[in-house]
Amino acid sequence: MAESKGALIAKSVQKHAGRAKEKFLQNLGKVDRTADDIFDEHLQNFTKQQNAANRLQKEFNNYIRCVRGVQAASKSLMDALNEIYESQWTGHDMLYVQSQNLDILWQDFAHKLGDGVLVPLNTYQSQFPEMRKKIDKRGRKLVDFDSQRHSFQALQCNPKKRDELKVSRGKELLEEAKRTYEQLNSELHDELPALYDSRVLFLVTNLQTLFAAEQVFHTESAKVFSELEALVDKLANDSQRGSYSMKKNTLPQSPKSPNANSSLIINTQPTQNNHQVSADVEYENGIHLSTGATTDNLPPGVLYRVKATYKYQREDVDELSFEVGEIIRVVEYDDPEEQEEGWLMGIKEGTTEKGMFPANFTKPL
Repeated sequence: MAESKGALIAKSVQKHAGRAKEKFLQNLGKVDRTADDIFDEHLQNFTKQQNAANRLQKEFNNYIRCVRGVQAASKSLMDALNEIYESQWTGHDMLYVQSQNLDILWQDFAHKLGDGVLVPLNTYQSQFPEMRKKIDKRGRKLVDFDSQRHSFQALQCNPKKRDELKVSRGKELLEEAKRTYEQLNSELHDELPALYDSRVLFLVTNLQTLFAAEQVFHTESAKVFSELEALVDKLANDSQRGSYSMKKNTLPQSPKSPNANSSLIINTQPTQNNHQVSADVEYENGIHLSTGATTDNLPPGVLYRVKATYKYQREDVDELSFEVGEIIRVVEYDDPEEQEEGWLMGIKEGTTEKGMFPANFTKPL
């Protein structure tokens, strides 16, 4: 007949009390305990391995959360840039394409980290709680074995009061406790070293996946940002040339003088000097000829000469830098379609340096 619930509870309480008493006596040194130095070493390694796995899982979960946070922030930033980047600006469509590419890279990166690193890590870590339960059970069975061993020794210690039935029953209980303990102990002697050795292969595989995902993401995202940087550089160059200015016909002003273009103000009164160009600003072959500019005794191809009244530092490779007082020979543009309002093409006198420059930084000679 199956034991009643009350009997099972009583048996469980008795067992717990017996274990508590045995541990108490062992701690006081009243009775000995079964030693297993090899198992103790396995247990130390297991505890160290479990702590490492718990920390790795905690830190990687935090890393994944941060990556997803940055992914969301990156998308919000690129959405904002797409909204404020005006449709007529250079590379408008390319900005949208590259922002979509960047978002896809973030999604793929987060997916690889989740499926390729976090899932295997969770599986690896899940072994430890179950193994810990088995270790704890082995500990309880070891206490039961020691308790039965001590009880059996007590029955045998006084031959005059020896009860053979109790001795026989005690021996049976001892052998049963020993079998239960030794079976668990033997299994753990095999399983704990195998689990500990598995840490190397797991870590190698996990880190290979992590670092490969990182490498791909950063390499591909670097390409996207390189394209975006080139796009913005082109926008900057176009802006410097006045491509997006609201006042297309306004000549560039000197940073030092609001009236620096006064030398180019149109004079409607004719001059009497036959060696000077007409007082009106003429447009010949795509070049502005300024009031007071002489065309006498100039080298072939030179329209007139100007003197720098302000220092100018070029902002692009096709522009010309000069200091105050330097002389520049104004020449025609190689391609008239490249002519820009308020800009001249010239060669610095005494050199072969050629490029565009703002007319209002100079005065005609």
